[in-house]
Amino acid sequence: MTVDLVSYTFVLLRRGPRGGEYDEEELSRLQSAHLAFLDDMRERGHLLVAGPFRDQEDETLRGFCMFSTGLDETRALVEEDPSVQAGRIAADVMTWLGPRGHVEFQRAAT
Repeated sequence: MTVDLVSYTFVLLRRGPRGGEYDEEELSRLQSAHLAFLDDMRERGHLLVAGPFRDQEDETLRGFCMFSTGLDETRALVEEDPSVQAGRIAADVMTWLGPRGHVEFQRAAT
């Protein structure tokens, strides 16, 4: 049996190398900028889904994103995230393959 696979780009967000260096005011500003970045990615049709983690044993794991763009483009886009630029979060970007039709994403209206 052959399985038809669809390729997505998976982004694992981790606490960045400078994650503990910011006061509450700056963290709030960076989080707002991060969320605005994600909204922009969604509106442009690049971001399919994103969200934070809870109840994980490894507190360095912050969240994940699934992009419709290719690996290199996703890496370039993620580097534009203000929280990544500030070192508050770091991003591991990789390809994820899933069986066609098993996962559906609602795309933002353009």
